[in-house]
Amino acid sequence: MTWYQTLTLLEILFGAIFFALYVGYLLRVRRVALFFKQKPYGVWFKFLLRHLYLLLLIIAILGPSFGAMKKEIRTIGKDLYIAVDLSESMNATDVQPSRLEKAKHVTQRLVSNFNSDRIGLMVFSDEAYIQSPLTFDQNALQLYTQTLRTSLLPHSGTNYAPVLQLALDKLRQTSNTPEEEQKARVLVLISDGEDFGSDVQHLAGQLRDENIRVYTLGIGTTDGSPIPAGNTFKTDSEGQQVLSQLKPEPLVQLSELTGGAYFEVNDRVSEVSKLISAINKIEGELRESKTIDVTANKYVYPLALALFLILLDILITVKLIRI
Repeated sequence: MTWYQTLTLLEILFGAIFFALYVGYLLRVRRVALFFKQKPYGVWFKFLLRHLYLLLLIIAILGPSFGAMKKEIRTIGKDLYIAVDLSESMNATDVQPSRLEKAKHVTQRLVSNFNSDRIGLMVFSDEAYIQSPLTFDQNALQLYTQTLRTSLLPHSGTNYAPVLQLALDKLRQTSNTPEEEQKARVLVLISDGEDFGSDVQHLAGQLRDENIRVYTLGIGTTDGSPIPAGNTFKTDSEGQQVLSQLKPEPLVQLSELTGGAYFEVNDRVSEVSKLISAINKIEGELRESKTIDVTANKYVYPLALALFLILLDILITVKLIRI
């Protein structure tokens, strides 16, 4: 037998106080009975009855557990990488306060919604890097997300090939055993879709073959916005303002090639909830299954018996003095 709770000093103290007060009550009853030349045998019946149900109440509080049984525990979860575009176009403000700030907010929301999954953070422009490896540490992920800014990477445009290759390499490393191959592995790519890059179709096919789904989230508007550059805006070689527009087509194509889906955040609509719902639908894939020994808390039996004895105590009266 095991116990859910342990006997603490507080329970011992209250038990001792109850016992001391009851002994004082018995001595007083005995004095009165002897004064009237009576023998108060009935009081001992009450003494035993009340201490018995007090003991049963303490046992019920401690939670006696017995009756060992086998139970299968199934851990359902995912390995999820979030890749955030840090190209210079993410500074555009057609989505307030900026595309990047909105992307950071979305990332933090995803982290908080998938707290039972391992999540990693990637950053990319025409290169890709791991900002945080797969972890359950939400606080660390939130901190890494807050530090994201476009100046972390060179500003030479957007290329999806490096980040897809990096995600493929990292998520392959998590499937070394047959059990782990059943994990759901997901890449969420957040970008404004500026450029498709080379070799993307080939990498998308490899991701699909590895059962790694890519969900893409386009941030921005098709009307576009100039790109801030200090106190002015970015210009081209002819001195014209560069207008950055959301280009959803490459993001839609990438998600379709890998069995994922495309979602969008603009100045009117946010489909982050739909993205979360879509990822939740693949939670049925098994991460781990194991059998453990469990016991059941049987507190109800001593509690029921104690309540019965309390009722018996109320109904039974004892005559201490007969005249």
